[in-house]
Amino acid sequence: MLTDTEILDSSPSLFADVKTHAPGPSGSLPITPEMLLNQPSGNLFGLSQNAGMGWEPARLLDPEFLILSTHGGMRAQDGTAIALGFHTGHWEVGLLVAEAARELRNHHAIPFAGACTDPCDGRTQGTAGMLDSLAYRNDAAMVLRRLMRSLPTRKGVLGIATCDKGLPAMMMALASSGSYPSILVPGGVTLLPEDGEDAGKIQTIGARYAQNQITLEYAAEMGCKTCASPGGGCQFLGTAATAQVVGEALGLSLPHTALAPSGQPIWLDAATRSARALLRMAELGVGTRDILTPAALRNVMVVHAAFGGSTNLLLHIPAIAHAAGLPRPTKEDWEAINRQVPRLVDALPNGPHGYATVQVFLAGGVPEVMLHLREAGLLDTTVRTASGNTLDEVLDWWRQSERRAALRARLTDINGIDPDDVILSPSRARASGMTATVCFPSGNLAPEGSVIKSTSIDPSLIDEDGVYRHIGSARVFITEAAAIDAIKRGNVSHGDVIVLICGGPAGAGMQEIYQVTSALKNLPFCKHVAVLTDARFSGVSTGACIGHISPEALAGGPIGKVLEGDVIEIGIDTRALHGSVDLVGEADDRFTPDEGRRRLKARVPRPDLAAHPDLPDDTRLWAALTNASGGVWGGCVYDTDSILAQLERGAETEAQHQVKRKIDA
Repeated sequence: MLTDTEILDSSPSLFADVKTHAPGPSGSLPITPEMLLNQPSGNLFGLSQNAGMGWEPARLLDPEFLILSTHGGMRAQDGTAIALGFHTGHWEVGLLVAEAARELRNHHAIPFAGACTDPCDGRTQGTAGMLDSLAYRNDAAMVLRRLMRSLPTRKGVLGIATCDKGLPAMMMALASSGSYPSILVPGGVTLLPEDGEDAGKIQTIGARYAQNQITLEYAAEMGCKTCASPGGGCQFLGTAATAQVVGEALGLSLPHTALAPSGQPIWLDAATRSARALLRMAELGVGTRDILTPAALRNVMVVHAAFGGSTNLLLHIPAIAHAAGLPRPTKEDWEAINRQVPRLVDALPNGPHGYATVQVFLAGGVPEVMLHLREAGLLDTTVRTASGNTLDEVLDWWRQSERRAALRARLTDINGIDPDDVILSPSRARASGMTATVCFPSGNLAPEGSVIKSTSIDPSLIDEDGVYRHIGSARVFITEAAAIDAIKRGNVSHGDVIVLICGGPAGAGMQEIYQVTSALKNLPFCKHVAVLTDARFSGVSTGACIGHISPEALAGGPIGKVLEGDVIEIGIDTRALHGSVDLVGEADDRFTPDEGRRRLKARVPRPDLAAHPDLPDDTRLWAALTNASGGVWGGCVYDTDSILAQLERGAETEAQHQVKRKIDA
């Protein structure tokens, strides 16, 4: 144990070095009488602080640009860890900040840098930390916006982010920039281990060990090497990678910057060129509102469908739209686009082969997918991008670029992979049996809708007509921990339907339950177990998993009335993208979905419904505010006008009650 002396005492030599004055920077501020008379004191004091931090006084009037990032941790000069970040995704982001800053400085601009770091959904799976995950996004977006406004002399903002919540938060912040130019630099991805498991599969070692599928030694070795390089988002097309795709598809990022291998020269090059692009946007007077248009928003939904991206972006894209002042896409909008757009990307975890994100990058990434979509007439290519060019011009450049040819050839050379097997043409995708990604089942258990990534259903369970059909007994759990315990103990059987409730916004901050789906994935009978929940899923989840069930249990949704042993029927048409989830039986009694609706209406909510015992007050407040702002289907945003209107109505009602009480008294 450390002693009092080690904690309280310091070396006497330190005392003699204390000073109260310093000479200050040499030179003088480049100020004029007009500036002294007319500019706010903050602008003038800012110049003093800039000189104090070491900027050359003669260059203090150069245009100022802000670089915001989600950087976390602290690295020594040689990359050695001094203090760890929450995850690899923001561990190397500081290198991108430095690269962009140097480029701005070299072009006679003054870079400022600030950060709002982000948590890791992988690290918080199955823990109370997950209760803060989705709520964090709104808080981070608010902090980033406040940082932007706190540099009132900025000419534009460059945002750098990588992972599940920090990147959507950054896009929400940049989207609010309006007439100011902004550009997004995606933080890239980590590499696959030469001999090991990807970051999605490795999260199942606990469940596999519990089922005697792997040894302790195997789990320890594979767990050590899975993050094969120190920076970047996970190797699968989960929420982090999908968010990078979305940023580029929106036009906020330069072409072919999403999914770049973190730490490599081609990754750093994106920061350099993005800094140049931001300068050009400022020179041309191009603002963020010129990039983020209704057409760009529709394009990004099309690209999301073509990639088969994470269902979590159904929460984030509406939030980005709201921040940009655009109409938020509805469930009906998502349904229409997903019925129209073919899935073209064969990536983890969707398959059928399942290539890593860095291999998708080498195959051509976002612009390669967009080439196919343009040819199919599914994109508005007149939209403007952060490069300064229209999307049409960008895709014309990409088609004939040396970059495209060299990197696609590189994929074949080093991995023996045909890039056209990773990013497929529509005809080739159809021949491979690839179906559209997202379906929105309704029914008597989900009257306001739900979401399933239909590509994650085991193909052997889908009938010849393209329909997944499942009827099973309900196994009801109020907490994720109880569900995991039952799975590990073998108390979930072939054909069951796990009903995990109280996981929505009011119950658990709309927690992500990858721990449940990953545990099921590795059981012998896993594909014959379905999951229903009012929570959400990780982008790497697989299986017949239906989430976002609305209304949630604690908002009076019928999912909160399901009893142990109830018979539930699920039908998902993976081609037409129709689906239903219904109560159709009690014990030995079978009935129609309409009768099930009547019986559910007659039931009272389960007596054990309760919010998670560790749900923070911060998240309770977030849930209340987002519920007043359109809820899950509205992107879980803070809609200030809606919140204020409801508060005012509540205040009027309370005032009326007070008057009535006085009269009655």
